[in-house]
Formats: sequence, C-alpha cells, structure tokens
Amino acid sequence: MLPRWLRKKERPLTGAPAVRRQKTYSAQTGYVYQYFYEGQRPSSPETGIEYVFDVSADRKTSSPVSVLLSTEALENWEGENGRTLSSTERYAIAKMALFQAFDERATPDAMREPVRVTPGSVRAILANLDID
Repeated sequence: MLPRWLRKKERPLTGAPAVRRQKTYSAQTGYVYQYFYEGQRPSSPETGIEYVFDVSADRKTSSPVSVLLSTEALENWEGENGRTLSSTERYAIAKMALFQAFDERATPDAMREPVRVTPGSVRAILANLDID
C-alpha cells in the first residue's frame, strides 16, 4: 500500500451548480435512480473530460459515477461537422450517456464502472438531440 502522500491526487471538480438539485430517472430496467451532478475535471490532458454524478438507486446509499468523454470522441464529431461543441453540448452528451447506462446496465451495482463515451455514441446522442 502506497503512503497517502505518494498517491496521485485527483484534480478538483469544477462546474457544479451552487445549489445541488436531486434529479430522478426511471430506467428501462425498472430501477429508479436519483442523481446529483457533482462537476467535471480533465481526466488527463490527452484523454478527455470526466463528468461526475452522485447516483443512488435506493435513496439510502449513493456512489460516484464517472462519465468519461474522450478527446477522440469529441474531435471525431467536431472534425466531421466543422465546429467545436460548447460546454453545454458536452454536458448534454455526458448526461445522455449516463441515462443510456441506466437503461442498459442490469443492476445498480453495474453503475460502479465508469461510463465511457465512444465516437459512435457521440454521433448517436447528438443526432437524437437534433444537434448538428
């Protein structure tokens, strides 16, 4: 076990609202999730952005869920469409990817793994939101 001072420190989260608002999502799996947006941080300079949500399926316990939006996924879409996505559009992609994970993952325990957003997912999400 590494001493605490040798471990790599995570960057602090930014962009969270001043007042946290709990939101609810009824997944296709039958679970009803409650979540808060905690903020975002660079996952590393070359890999992208990590959006962090605090998620609960039982209203008693919660855990952080990371949505990893890769630089590659963003650059592919931006190159194809000739424009840069705004921070609001990037957040929308992360939130829709979280909802997709709620719908596709069989149990709340499966939500402990990070949600990774692929270039194909970015295209599909933005097409579904009618963003071009």
